[in-house]
Amino acid sequence: MHLCLGFCLSLCLGLGLGLSPDLQAKPSKGPSQWQIKKVVRQALDRFNTPGMAVSIVHKGKIVHLAGYGKRDYAASDKVDADTLFSIASTTKAFTTAALAILVDEGKLGWDDLVTSHLPDFKMADPWVTGEFTIRDLLTHRSGLGPGAGDLMLWPEPSGFSRTEIIHNLRHLDPVTSFRSEYAYDNLLYIVAGEVVAVASGTSWEEFVQTRILDPLNMACYSGRIPEESLHNVATPHGVVEGKIVPIPRNAINGAVKASAAAGGMVCNVRGMARWMMTQLQGGVGPEGNRLFSEEQRDEMWRSHTILPLSDKERAWDNTHFKTYGLGWRKADVRGYEVVSHTGTLSGMQAYLTLVPELEVGIMILSNGSNSAARSSVMQTIVKSYMGAPKKNWIKEYTQAQQEARAETKAKTAPLVSSGSMALPAHRYVGLYRDRWFGQVEVRETKRGLRFRSIKSIQLQGNLEPFEGNTFIVRWDNRNMGADAYVSFTPDEAGKIVTVKMIPVSEDTDFSFDFQDLLFHREK
Repeated sequence: MHLCLGFCLSLCLGLGLGLSPDLQAKPSKGPSQWQIKKVVRQALDRFNTPGMAVSIVHKGKIVHLAGYGKRDYAASDKVDADTLFSIASTTKAFTTAALAILVDEGKLGWDDLVTSHLPDFKMADPWVTGEFTIRDLLTHRSGLGPGAGDLMLWPEPSGFSRTEIIHNLRHLDPVTSFRSEYAYDNLLYIVAGEVVAVASGTSWEEFVQTRILDPLNMACYSGRIPEESLHNVATPHGVVEGKIVPIPRNAINGAVKASAAAGGMVCNVRGMARWMMTQLQGGVGPEGNRLFSEEQRDEMWRSHTILPLSDKERAWDNTHFKTYGLGWRKADVRGYEVVSHTGTLSGMQAYLTLVPELEVGIMILSNGSNSAARSSVMQTIVKSYMGAPKKNWIKEYTQAQQEARAETKAKTAPLVSSGSMALPAHRYVGLYRDRWFGQVEVRETKRGLRFRSIKSIQLQGNLEPFEGNTFIVRWDNRNMGADAYVSFTPDEAGKIVTVKMIPVSEDTDFSFDFQDLLFHREK
């Protein structure tokens, strides 16, 4: 749908305002193969990303399908169109599509109460529990804070089962009223996946594989990956101390993950091209087989929650609104309706964009941690199809990141550590429990105090004295980028009774929601 061509055009001409030259630009046939290759290679180099794969569909055909760079930075294997990547949160649209199929079949409705399918579902507020619908699971307006409870999902392996994750929702305190504000959420998509399982009589993994991926002939996986399909997979990478290094915890190993319905699928750009065509064709696959009705496709794309809009989006995209549908984001970009979603894991990046009016779909998968790589390539391609003035998006994103780092540095006052403890080390030793995250242990070693989560095995490291009863936990796994302050609170007798945590850096990913934890001493 091209926005503002009827009433707005009449109004603008009637007032003698006209339309800006940018918005009058005619759509183009898109960038050349050479232009795509050039911008991808520049993005890989500038943003420390080993490899990337890109697919583009236009008017019902695949017009670009290619891989660039390396599957592993330290090896010679190249990325191609069949290289498997984690697609992270672009999985969410598959979960909503599974629900859409069940809606078409009359097995559930978008506005069914969650408790009618999962009687044990419970939020902290009983009234909210009683009002919570399937639609509410998908629209990021639950009242919970951004990424609430994500420590039960990541860093993997998390140690929490889906049953435990859903049960523990009742212990997460809301930060806003129900349905009032946008806050990105992953746990409720886990719940949505279990709704699929109950309504269909099979697991979320099996349903998505047999009802979506296999019928579309996508060599992609919602659950366990056969050994023979693991020969062409990308290795996730990040930058630690200025060096590009692998991130083994997010490696594709074929295992089923608790996070699957929120962000656990594995796919390649060849398969995602078929998925994009199905979306653009209203639920009909490339071979003409219908997965879900056009009515349900439109419902998934319909705006439900208003999203914040940045100054950059206004300046770069002429954007006036941005919203969230059911597993999809929506915005107007230079007068075009754009339906999209990103996916982000440490070391893996995904970005899917659909421009329905232009019949264009673009999928980008990469195995680095800098989102500017995917974004600069996406901007280059999509703006070319829109006929927008040419711009060096590599330069734009480089400058934007430099500005963001400078702004963060300017507003963050450096904290000076005394390196001293208020109490003898043995007084901090003990077993502590948070009501949803479970137990952590503090023990004394020859090298000092150690912090260890009992369930989340990646979360262990040394406690570095900072000031008084506050320490910094330096995680053994240095590629997480999520060191945290650990503050112990003693009672009047000097016995530690509670422990709180907050991230050290404001740039820490919101899924490390340490601030939501409150540990009480068990022994």
